[in-house]
Amino acid sequence: MRKIIMAALIAGGLGACAQTDDRAVTGAVLGGATGAAVGGLATGRAEGALAGGAIGAAGGAIIGSATAPQRQCYRDVYGRRYCESY
Repeated sequence: MRKIIMAALIAGGLGACAQTDDRAVTGAVLGGATGAAVGGLATGRAEGALAGGAIGAAGGAIIGSATAPQRQCYRDVYGRRYCESY
């Protein structure tokens, strides 16, 4: 059980260091690692860690994609493309 928790914490730490703009992936990694650690500690069984990891990954992906900055692109009268984030 401790090996699963340690692997989840290491994966979460490495996922936090990722240089990516895709917030859904980063949220899934961090949520999965945190969920696995919490599920493993709460139940003391590998099944709890797996269930917590799955729930945490799904929740992290949903929250990560919802907080991503929105981009709107348009073209001016000369055909040049402009994109802005908000």
